[in-house]
Amino acid sequence: MTTSSRSALVPLGWDDDWESALAEIDERALPGRVLLHHGVGLVLALPESVETIMLTQRLHPAPAVGDWIAVVDDEAVAILPRRSLLRRRNAHGDGEQQLAANIDMVLLVCGLDRPIKDGRIQRGTAIAHDAGARPVVILTKASRQDDGIPDAETAASEVRNAHPGIEVVITSVNEGEGLDELRRLIGTRTVTLLGESGAGKSSIVNALLGSEVAATGDVREGDSKGRHTTTSRELHLLPEGGVLIDTPGIRAVGLVTDTEAVAETFTDVDEIAETCRFADCQHRNQPGCAIAAALKAGDITSDRVEAWRRLRDEAADSSASRPRWTPPPPRARRRI
Repeated sequence: MTTSSRSALVPLGWDDDWESALAEIDERALPGRVLLHHGVGLVLALPESVETIMLTQRLHPAPAVGDWIAVVDDEAVAILPRRSLLRRRNAHGDGEQQLAANIDMVLLVCGLDRPIKDGRIQRGTAIAHDAGARPVVILTKASRQDDGIPDAETAASEVRNAHPGIEVVITSVNEGEGLDELRRLIGTRTVTLLGESGAGKSSIVNALLGSEVAATGDVREGDSKGRHTTTSRELHLLPEGGVLIDTPGIRAVGLVTDTEAVAETFTDVDEIAETCRFADCQHRNQPGCAIAAALKAGDITSDRVEAWRRLRDEAADSSASRPRWTPPPPRARRRI
């Protein structure tokens, strides 16, 4: 099969670099992108069809939605080197969970019908940076005007102030607010959504796809908690370009990363820490500590510093106990 016959895969992200990677594995191989992982089989978008390929051999690493697979004689033989991998620590702390592969952007979905948790945004941002992806906060349900809920613009301003450098998009699916801006952001990229159940992820997915592919559920009146309406990860091609990987809601975002990803999440704090007098400063009132000086001057808040310390400690523990995911050479890795 010629390279030109694979043009149907271009909207899914296929390009010359992937073509070169595939040729290095097996010149006979067909490429397929994982749309859905059934455990014993993969639903793959192939050049001329969508097929379910049963896993007859163990692949290493284990395949994830978004992976590109080399297929020879209707058998998955290898995973093409990943450009990115979004992952988190398992809820019980025993190993890591692969969320999506080869993504460019992580949409951190927060519902305005509940308190916006800075910790979730910080953790989501950290694992996005760990994957080499761009984090964007999506505020949903902007039309809600319940008592005690701040208006959307105020909430967006608070998020931007609490998380310097983060991009925020305000949406209300029922009114169509923010959807065009979101489509422009996505463009031709591969994106995935992270957020707790009931935050509005499924409504965003349906609005972007223009059809009811994701089930939406009610939320409890008392605490705005929702059921897990999305039960598996699935890759969708968007009508106007781009790829979206839908994921189930998650209650906890455990870090599987290193301190570099935390530094990218807290650039304001980390840049100050770099100016400490001593390279081994622990940033807890040691002599010449720039963090202590910035706190005293009011340049940064104690809450943000404590969050930085907490995630640094967690990331250090994580990277010490688990093998680090290593991206491929710069030729194949793209920063968005």
